[in-house]
Parts: sequence; C-alpha cells; structure tokens
Amino acid sequence: MTTSASGDRQRLGLFLVLMVLVGLNLRPALSSLAPMLVRVQQDTGLPPLAIGALTTLPVLCLGLFAPLAPWLSKRLGAERALGLALGVLVVGLALRGLPPSALLFLGTLLVGAAIGVAGTLLPALVKREIPGGADLMTGVYTMALCLGGALGAGLSIPLAEWLGGWRASLVSWALLAGVAMAAWLRLMPRREPPPPSAAGGSLRQLLTQPLAWQVMLLMGTQSSLAYIVFGWLPTLLQARGYSDVQAGWMMAASVMVQLVSALGAPWLARLGRDQRPALLLVLGSVAAGLWLLLLGPLAWRWGGVVLLGLGQGGCFSLALSLIVLRTATPRLAGKLSGLAQGGGYTLAAMGPLAVGLLLQFAVSLTAVTTVLLLIVALAAGFALLAGRNRRLDVDETGRLITR
Repeated sequence: MTTSASGDRQRLGLFLVLMVLVGLNLRPALSSLAPMLVRVQQDTGLPPLAIGALTTLPVLCLGLFAPLAPWLSKRLGAERALGLALGVLVVGLALRGLPPSALLFLGTLLVGAAIGVAGTLLPALVKREIPGGADLMTGVYTMALCLGGALGAGLSIPLAEWLGGWRASLVSWALLAGVAMAAWLRLMPRREPPPPSAAGGSLRQLLTQPLAWQVMLLMGTQSSLAYIVFGWLPTLLQARGYSDVQAGWMMAASVMVQLVSALGAPWLARLGRDQRPALLLVLGSVAAGLWLLLLGPLAWRWGGVVLLGLGQGGCFSLALSLIVLRTATPRLAGKLSGLAQGGGYTLAAMGPLAVGLLLQFAVSLTAVTTVLLLIVALAAGFALLAGRNRRLDVDETGRLITR
C-alpha cells in the first residue's frame, strides 16, 4: 500500500511538472509577435490588413483545429496526440522566422493548429489524472500559460536586440518547445485506453445541451479579449505615446500579474455555490483595466496593468475550470473541451480581426475601447448562464443530460 501510494505521488508530481512545461509553451507563440508587429511591417512591407491577419490567423486555427483533438486522442491516445502537437509547434515556431513572408504565415498557421490541439487535450488529461482536484490543477496549468505569455511579451524585443533581429527572436522560442516535446515524449504518463463507448457525449448530443453552448460562448468572448490584448495591446499603447519597449513590458507585466489570479480564481470559485460571482468579479476587473490603460489618466496606467492582468488571468482560469466542473467524466470533459475551445476560439478570432479593421480605418482609441467594453458585457451575460451549478452527465440509458 505504501509503495503504491508513493508511486502514485511520484506519477502525480511528474505529471504536474510536464503539464507546467507544456503550458509554458502554449502562449509565447502568440504573445512574442505582438510587440514586434511594427518592426515586422517595416521590414516586410506587409499592409496593415496582412499584419492584422497575423494576429487573427493563430486564434482562428485554435478554433478550427481544436475539434481534431478528441479524434486524434481516440486514434493515437491522448499522450501521443499531445506529443504530435508539440512537434508541430516546434516546426511552426521555426518556420515563422525564415525570410519569405509566406513562411511567416505558414508557421503561424501551424502554431495555431498545434496550440489548439494541445490546449484541448490537457483539460481532459487533468480530469483523468487528478479527478478530485481538476479545477485547482487547471489553475496551475493556467498559471503556466500566463507565465509563458509574459515571457513571450517581455522578452521578444530584448531577444530581437540580442540576436540581431525579429526573425531570430521568433525562431528562438522553438528551443523551449523542443525541450517540452522531448520531455513529454520521454516521460509522458501512459495508461491503457478505456474501452470504446458510443454512449453519450457525441458532438450532436452536446449541441443539444444549452449548457455546452453557454460554456463555449463564455470561452469565446473572454478569449476574444485575451487575444486582442496579445495581438493589439502593444500597438494600442504605442498609439497613446509609449515606445515599443515600454508597450511590450507593460503587456508583459499585465500577463505576469495573471499568474496570481490564474492560480487563485479556482479557489475563489469554490467559496460559493456556483462560479457566477467569481466570473463577474474578474470580468469587472478586465473592464476597469482596459479603460484605465486606453482612456484613463496616464498616471494610473500601472493600476490598469494590474487590474487587466488580474481579470484576464482569472477569466481564462475559470473558463477552463468550467470544462471540468461542468462534466461528470474525463470523456465528457474531452468532448466539451473540443467543442468549447473549438467553437470558442473560432468566435474569439473575430476580436483581433475586428480591431485590425478598426485600426485600418483609423478609428479613434475611444471607439476601440468602447468595442472592447461591449465584448466584456457580452462575456458577463454568458457568465451568468455558464456559471450556474450544472453538470453534463450520462443517464442510465446512455443519454446525455444536464443535472
């Protein structure tokens, strides 16, 4: 018994380390490009619409490729499917820095596809490996995502200076992804796959459940805000008069603050009967942070940085936690993860695209901020529905129901 318990603790500890290492690699690919968009445009001569597409393409690919995760997991096993996604991520990160502009877009597409699959697989793996504390462990995973995003935002410009250009800076992130891939393939948890079952949880059945739609729409609206920040916040801050270095570090600081709320939000959510108060609290923080950074007094900018970071870290952590809290089994968690992240990220891609179009037509910063606050209001509406204490389950006849 003692030997078995010790082995279980070692396996759990190893899984947590691997989860954090993988999580660290799922945001630098997105956040490392944003502070350098002005340099990329100057060097490549790409029009503003094409630059806007660079911020939209990876998020769109997150949505388009996330539904592949359950299919790959069924055929390869979740562990091998995640290893494959990490391999594609390494290739995509390397391609982004090669000279032809077409490879910048191809690499960005591969990066988005890889993150879409990996990010969908991890919640189901967490539900399987740590069923009793899946929501809290999702907070740890989200914290790793936030740390990776902060590193990407803060180090991209310094790396460009040290390595001689933005291309080398982009390629350098492939090294970290390579380490994660090697560690996962060597040490990944291995379990016998469960017997195949067609009972409950198909995409068609999920689409008949309002709860699945509510979780997906919340994921989409809050993710839209997150990827607008990743893709356009440095540019918007530069429009207020900050340098590219200052804008990059302000975004990095905001993402670093996300570490606190990413880890703390699931604990906060456990204090009440459901997650609605916690969700409204973090969304209010996002709204206040955006207003302070984009329209508020310049002297309050660091307050805006902190509030935006606390809000967005908590939003994403809670949205991912809902995937495991709103499902009764790891299989359902995997299905809901594919739907919520697939549909949600496809919806989220419209956010960066919309901001790019607004900037293309030289819309004022006030108008852009108003659009962002409207998205926050939409997210709050979906939070009031998805945050209720409900759960998807399979009844005795094998039918998917909401309890």
